[in-house]
Amino acid sequence: MINISLRQRHRCKKIWLTCSLVLLPVCGFSQNSLDSLGSALRAPPSFESRSSAVSSYQLSAGDVISIRVFGEDDFTKEKIRLNDAGTVSFPAIGEIKVLGKTIGDLEAIITAGLKGRILVNPRVSVQIEEYRPFYVNGMVDKPGGYPFQPGLTIRKAASLAGGFKERASLSKIFIIRENDASQTPQKVDLNSIVGPGDIVTVEESFF
Repeated sequence: MINISLRQRHRCKKIWLTCSLVLLPVCGFSQNSLDSLGSALRAPPSFESRSSAVSSYQLSAGDVISIRVFGEDDFTKEKIRLNDAGTVSFPAIGEIKVLGKTIGDLEAIITAGLKGRILVNPRVSVQIEEYRPFYVNGMVDKPGGYPFQPGLTIRKAASLAGGFKERASLSKIFIIRENDASQTPQKVDLNSIVGPGDIVTVEESFF
């Protein structure tokens, strides 16, 4: 039995609450119990945990991806540009439909296809090497398509396109979302988020 001060007692209580465990009397802790709990909290996440914490970004034509199976060079494919067909040919699995899938979805599909009959415990990693473009039209210095960047806003998109022209109307900026079947322009402001494949139009001010 160890003698724990009041301050240490509160500290131990917070640890147990964080772990969502039933709080036991602090005086019942042994030093080994505390050390074991500390080690568990400090332990790095497993490969499976890291690979499951992926973005909700959905793959589509124009994205460039790399697929790697750790320790297995024969199952590695570097910098595949996705086309309109939306499929990737992968060794021992065949054609995989990837359009609309996330990185996590694709990792799971390849892992399931290889596990057991090909590899005992395949560790698959899919990375986006280049995002498909978004588009900026209208009153910017350099209209056109630009590679998407996570966290992109209208303000940043205009900056990538050379900035607003002098006659640009900052109150008349519209966006057509890639996933909008009706392709209806929506009015947005400078802090609105821009997604891959979106089309931004900056109108001219007449005042």
